[in-house]
Amino acid sequence: MNSGFILINKPKDWTSHDVVGYLRKVTGIKKIGHAGTLDPFATGLLIVGIGREATKRLDEFKALNKGYIATLRLGATSDTYDSTGEINNQGSTINDQIDQKKIKSLLKTFIGKQEQIPPMYSAKKVGGKKLYELARKGIEIDRKPSKIEIHRFKLIEFDEKCYVIRVSCLVSTGTYIRTLAHDIGQALGCGAYCEELERTKIGKYSVKKALRPKEVTLKNIDKYLFV
Repeated sequence: MNSGFILINKPKDWTSHDVVGYLRKVTGIKKIGHAGTLDPFATGLLIVGIGREATKRLDEFKALNKGYIATLRLGATSDTYDSTGEINNQGSTINDQIDQKKIKSLLKTFIGKQEQIPPMYSAKKVGGKKLYELARKGIEIDRKPSKIEIHRFKLIEFDEKCYVIRVSCLVSTGTYIRTLAHDIGQALGCGAYCEELERTKIGKYSVKKALRPKEVTLKNIDKYLFV
């Protein structure tokens, strides 16, 4: 088989490393990597490099614009900022004045260059320790904010407690959509967490053309590789 890149639609509850491990078994190639980690609860586009030459070039994709569709659950918070954490509904009531107009107006304030504090439940390393390892021990430390840039938000679906938004952002050192969900909830005064998350685009590449991992076989993989 040839060396190159393949678009994978990562399933829920798979880690990005699970995808790499599965493709290693399918291809028999050890030199496989991916550009841009997705949390296990998230789904969507993962660009995978297969072979030495492709893995050397993975950084080319990491700075491209990313597109996401995120489902925000209002009226509750999560210690991980997503649906996998401990959900707390106490004291998080939804104000009657929170409506589509208010949400749209608020989303505009998150557009542009800004700083974002990485969540404790993340793989980011501080002092050689992964933050989630400390968080699981009940330890919370100060984190330096990362510079991020949000290009646009679009509200595409909503009801009283659930808002689905489309997000386009420039990812450099890492943009956490679940942190955005948490911050939006704080700004609304009712709390929120990211219930579902799908990465739909990386640069010009779309999840619509991606394969589920188990759709990839040794016989068909060359058909889907690109360089």
